[in-house]
Amino acid sequence: MIVLLTDFGFGEYVGVVKGVILTIDPDARIVDLCHDIRPQSIVEASWVLRNNFGYFPTGSTFCCVVDPGVGTDRRAIAVQTESYHFIAPDNGLLWETVSAQRVLAIRQIPVPEEASSTFHGRDVFAKTAARVNLGRFDELGPRIENIERFELHRMDRKGTVVRIDRFGNIVTNLPPLSQNEYHVRFDAHEQTVPYFRTYEEAPENALILITGSHNTLELSVKNADANALLHLAPGQTIVIA
Repeated sequence: MIVLLTDFGFGEYVGVVKGVILTIDPDARIVDLCHDIRPQSIVEASWVLRNNFGYFPTGSTFCCVVDPGVGTDRRAIAVQTESYHFIAPDNGLLWETVSAQRVLAIRQIPVPEEASSTFHGRDVFAKTAARVNLGRFDELGPRIENIERFELHRMDRKGTVVRIDRFGNIVTNLPPLSQNEYHVRFDAHEQTVPYFRTYEEAPENALILITGSHNTLELSVKNADANALLHLAPGQTIVIA
């Protein structure tokens, strides 16, 4: 199984990536994890991969393309862990996922001279994913020892906005506490925000905190878009105490 994670949206780029995979491996099973990562947001991609890869069958190959450095000398890599394979640009996207696993091997993927300088998803990563899915990981490029390190900052109650989902919920990497309200601070903004266990309990049109599906705090507005109110972005620092 090949699992795709990109910032491509649902335009032709995703379709072409699938076409390349199926040309090499016509029997490949391809699953879309997410294509609405904000453009170039390594923060969001890292968070989504880290929290969701474990829901897929052992042996799955994750092809992850969020690549602001496409066409530069940044490396393309493939990582083999005990249970999965991960393919991505070496820009930190994989760090939080693979650093928590036992890594068996890392290989640098050669970038052909004829590869597009703007679409390595098609010309490098899709082809590699198909080959890995066919059991050809050891035929990739030379082994390397390390990958780019990238950590989502969290220290005490100071954390990171890691995702803005399609509902406008502002997802953080801060775990909940046992309290009914929190003091929220980011940039020059400060306010007290009530906590609710479910959306049903919350009042309409009020900013609230809720525990999301990955057991971290999210700023939300019931039946509305919280980020239209607060205008935050992935990577911003936030304090919720």
